[in-house]
Amino acid sequence: MDPENRSFDVIGQLGALRRYARSLVRDSAEAEDLVHDALVRAYDRRITFKKGANLRTWLLSIVHNTHIDRIRGALARRRRDDAAVLEAELSYSGNQEHAVRLRQVQQAFMALPEDQREALHLIAVEDLSYQEAADALGVPVGTLMSRVSRARATLRALEAEGKHASHLRVVGGGDD
Repeated sequence: MDPENRSFDVIGQLGALRRYARSLVRDSAEAEDLVHDALVRAYDRRITFKKGANLRTWLLSIVHNTHIDRIRGALARRRRDDAAVLEAELSYSGNQEHAVRLRQVQQAFMALPEDQREALHLIAVEDLSYQEAADALGVPVGTLMSRVSRARATLRALEAEGKHASHLRVVGGGDD
């Protein structure tokens, strides 16, 4: 290793970064993801690291800021999801069966993994082409198609399951 890069020896700091990340998120797998994201940021911003500065402190602050950004992102997603649910509840009034069925579909849609939900939304609700949706998400078209396919398969499975075990039952008709 040349002396020029020795001051940016991130590998020697991994233990401290992992320990700090585990104390922040309290989950080993999540901590590894946090450290990975922070190291990507550090690498992207390595030009801002001042020679002679404390690398450990700089990296720990990046881990901290990455953690805060993740929390803010999760809160923003939760607020958007809650707002979407509230808007859907206010938008669709109808008979009881329709309202219950719509609520079930909505819950199933919201339960999809985020990558599948956003892909299906862009295709089915926003009526984007596969290419436009892939461009919007920054993924290859094949990846987008796979996400949409998995989302639709999950919803179809829930639909099939719902037909066999319906939560609604007509009480009192001549068929009892």
